[in-house]
Order: sequence, then C-alpha cells, then structure tokens
Amino acid sequence: MKMTLLLALAATALSAPAIAENHGHKHDKAHAAMHKAHQQRMAKILADPSRAEDAKRDKYRHPAETFEFFRIHPDHVVGEYAPGGEWISRTLGRYMEGSGTFNGLYFSTTVFADEKTREAVKAGAAKFPDDVAKVSGKPATDYRAFTLDAVPEGAKGTFDRIIVMRMMHNLMRWNMADQEIKRMRELLKDDGLLGIEQHRAKTDAPYRYADGNKGYLREADVIKFMEVNGFELVAKSEVNANPKDSANWPDGVWTLPPALRLKDVDKAKYEAIGESDRMTLLFKKRP
Repeated sequence: MKMTLLLALAATALSAPAIAENHGHKHDKAHAAMHKAHQQRMAKILADPSRAEDAKRDKYRHPAETFEFFRIHPDHVVGEYAPGGEWISRTLGRYMEGSGTFNGLYFSTTVFADEKTREAVKAGAAKFPDDVAKVSGKPATDYRAFTLDAVPEGAKGTFDRIIVMRMMHNLMRWNMADQEIKRMRELLKDDGLLGIEQHRAKTDAPYRYADGNKGYLREADVIKFMEVNGFELVAKSEVNANPKDSANWPDGVWTLPPALRLKDVDKAKYEAIGESDRMTLLFKKRP
C-alpha cells in the first residue's frame, strides 16, 4: 500500500512538467492570437482614408505600437487625460468595442482661478462624446467625459487603463500634478495601469530646464514622482524615442514640429529633426 502510494506520487511529479509546459504553450498561443488581432484591428483603423490628416503624424507618434505597449484592449474602460486636439481620441474612439468604453478625462476646474478657463474646460468635456462619435460612426452615448473634480458616481475603481500623453510637463509647471495623478489613481481598478508619454530631457539636464516650462522632463524625475504617488514602474519603451532631438532648445520643445514656434527660421532644420524625443512609461497602481 505504502509502495503503491509512493509510485503514484512519483508518477504525478513526473507528469507535472509536461502539464505546465502544455499550459504555457496554450498561453503563448493565446497571447500571439491577441497580438495579431490587435495589429489587424489597429492597422485597419490607421489605414482609414478619413484619417488622412492625422496619419501625417503617425510616423512620429507610433499609435499601434504605443497603444499595444500600454496593453489597451478594445473591451477595456480607458481614460485619456486632457484630450486637447483629440488626435489620440479619434484613434482610440474607433478602437474600443463591445463592453469597452472610452472616456475623456479633463482638468479639475478647481485649479484655475479664471472663470473663463474653467468654463472652457467644461465645454471641452461636454462636446467630447459628439466629437469622437463623428469620426467613429458610433453613437455619442458610447463615450463620456468629465472633469476630475466632478467624477460621476460609481466611476472610481472602474478604469482598466488611463493614458497621459505629452501632458506631464504642464501638470508640473502648473503645480497640479499631485492632485490630478491622485484623482486618476482613484479611478483605476486595483490592477489598473497608467501610461505616460512625455517629452524627455537629457539625464544631465539642469532642473531649471527640466522643470516643465520648456516642455521637457527628466525620465528619472517622472518615475520618482509616480512612485511617490502610489504607482510602480512596469515597463519602459523606446518606441517614441528620437535621438536627433538634442532637447536643449532655448524656446523649448515647441521649437520642433508640430508647433514650430520660430516659424520660418531654420524651419527645414527642425522639420528634419522631427517631433521630440519622448519617454514612454507604463505604471501599475500600487496597493
């Protein structure tokens, strides 16, 4: 009896690696299928003729690779902070489907002393669903938007992903980063992820240049800031890197396209450089 039990245990132990290996193979196949589906879906969206103007910036902004790095799925609850010109919104608005929802997250109006600015932020949030619906072909009710000081009841703890695209420098220089990041953290699920794309200063750039007022931030500073505010770095990507950008322009990041602040002065030079060198970081909400 005892010998029979020992033999049974030995047989189980010998079979375990095979079972684990088979499980891993299935996981790899599922991941590959998901990866392929993402690529196909995004390729179709990016090739849409109605994106002709937006597509001119794809070579600098790498939307397919960036959204995949942020692990965004069509059925996620996704928030885009400070949509602005809505270039991102017009892409992700097409991408979401099924149970997925796409949300515009706007500045907390309480940080602005000027009533005109507060009303402009509210107006941007109000028209966001209609703006995205116009390009996606879906009903405006599929989208929603709100300011972070007016979060709808029940929204906290429901977001799978939040992305902050080229906006951290403004949060820093306007002295509102702590408040806004904390409010975004409250929206995320316990396993939620937050993606940041940001103009990147050189590692040895003096703080007086990399405090946000020139549009650039040091990568290490952004990571430390997020850690202090309840996040842990998951991964980095160089998909939006641009080694041609010296990141030391007297007029800041706006020297480069698309802003071209100097207008016709050395325009060809700056167009040859392209858009800024950017860090692309992924963080998870820490308990």
